[in-house]
Amino acid sequence: MESIYLDHAATTPVHPGVIEAMLPVYQEVYGNPSSVHQFGRKARRILDEARRTTAASIGANEKEIVFTSGGTEADNLAIIGSAMANQGKGKHIITTQIEHHATLHAVESLEAEGFEITYLPVDETGAVKVSDVEAALREDTILVSIMMVNNETGIIQPIAEIAAILKDHQASFHSDIVQAYGLMEVDVQKLPIDLLAVSGHKINGPKGVGFLYVREGTKLTSLQHGGEQERKRRAGTENVPAIKGFEEAIKILRDNRNEYKASYHRYKQLFLDTLKEEEVQFTVNGAEDKMMESIVNISFPGTNVETMLTNFDLSGVAASSGSACTAGSVEPSHVLSAMYGSEDERTTNSIRFSFGLANNEENVEQAARKVSQIVDRLSE
Repeated sequence: MESIYLDHAATTPVHPGVIEAMLPVYQEVYGNPSSVHQFGRKARRILDEARRTTAASIGANEKEIVFTSGGTEADNLAIIGSAMANQGKGKHIITTQIEHHATLHAVESLEAEGFEITYLPVDETGAVKVSDVEAALREDTILVSIMMVNNETGIIQPIAEIAAILKDHQASFHSDIVQAYGLMEVDVQKLPIDLLAVSGHKINGPKGVGFLYVREGTKLTSLQHGGEQERKRRAGTENVPAIKGFEEAIKILRDNRNEYKASYHRYKQLFLDTLKEEEVQFTVNGAEDKMMESIVNISFPGTNVETMLTNFDLSGVAASSGSACTAGSVEPSHVLSAMYGSEDERTTNSIRFSFGLANNEENVEQAARKVSQIVDRLSE
């Protein structure tokens, strides 16, 4: 039985070119990039080149890039670091109810420290309203944190419009662009965002590496205590092999972006068309015209997330849900609850399918037929 991977929004297979780029670094470049001798300088050159490539990918200056252990650390450094550095100007923070837990749990920790958090709702399209952001803004607002693309639904948020209303406000603007980076073009010269969080393993790079973009002049308190790496913003010896792999993943994505976008969109459409052909009852969660090419979140009436995922896995299809399954019970998706209300059945019968390098038209169609059979059986 062929296993079919439809969970690229969770993590992606490492591109062979990335592995090829990392191996020589593991084998030959073991110096500490902070050391002044030749071994350290060799590692430093790799680090500097990767920083330039990373910065160029979003139109930034290399001094504005902070390498991290991934998206979660980048989000935490942006949110908590910014809040701590700017609390003298106020303690009000704005975010949304549909953020990744890396953001939600970070602001919750600040809430426990006395900061005031406004959690904005979203409508049934899955997007936050710009007017709600504007209405929530106060003189003492110091940070607005809104993701660019939702990880569960793939819905693209109106980041450019929100950035425009924040342009003359004291608040820093942070966006988790983990799902958007690579497939969506981001240029910080045109988009006035102060802090952007990115993860390597979502773009066919290695796990354990990411970066935070910090616009020059943005105040940030370091969360780690140690050496003076990353311009004193993130202590600790840099993970040079992973950063090299991350750089290679960025280059591959840059050179193939349009091809990937077209392929992933085609896979998603083929998947949906096959479900319709099999006469499966389903609805797509969120506005399809605001959705990333690679993600679709589907509600299957009369079914249950946990049972579906188990059956999909047994048939060789890997997908996921925003619901947390523990001890036989299912916690409704916080994203779908924000969209439809916590009592709506879509919060516990919806599955996220996400497409990427592990897919081709044949295995996508095969997966859709397997999913159709299982859904039909479970909804009887």
